[in-house]
Amino acid sequence: MARKKKNDNLGELLTGILILGSVSTFVYTQSVTGTIIVFIVGFICMLAIAKAIQFKKRKKLNESGILQVDGMSGAEFEEFLRLRYMAEGYAVHKTPYKGDYGADLILEKDQQKIAVQAKRHKSNVGIKAVQEISAAKLHYGATEAWVVTNSFFTRAAAELARSNKVKLVNRDELVEILLAKKAV
Repeated sequence: MARKKKNDNLGELLTGILILGSVSTFVYTQSVTGTIIVFIVGFICMLAIAKAIQFKKRKKLNESGILQVDGMSGAEFEEFLRLRYMAEGYAVHKTPYKGDYGADLILEKDQQKIAVQAKRHKSNVGIKAVQEISAAKLHYGATEAWVVTNSFFTRAAAELARSNKVKLVNRDELVEILLAKKAV
């Protein structure tokens, strides 16, 4: 649930390949000129790959609508989720904006009752959100507890969520949910 930087790993891999290719060229050809050419061509290819990945990611974010979510207030995000879950067939009850006992929405469908806390954040969501939704689950008699964010969760929040059986929906998962809804 904590965010791992995939692009950093890819960058390290591409840099390693570039250096390995350059060193291999020098070892086999003993040519500094050939090594420089391999390095320059490899570097240009790395830049092209990085730009293509960046373009694809930006396109996906634009298509999902997550960038609009990022501009919402907390109350607007709660309303957005309320409408989204209603469209999925849940009966949705909004808790009071103040004094909500840690849950923003209560979802009901079949025999499920889910307490949901919505966190529209610019930074990672910490353990406080997990603590609050765990308490709300008991308070509202829910069968499940979820924290949904447009951001990511700290390692501590993810660990506490695991031990308390709280479902965490982070930015990447929310983007996938939004894209799936657009495909229907």
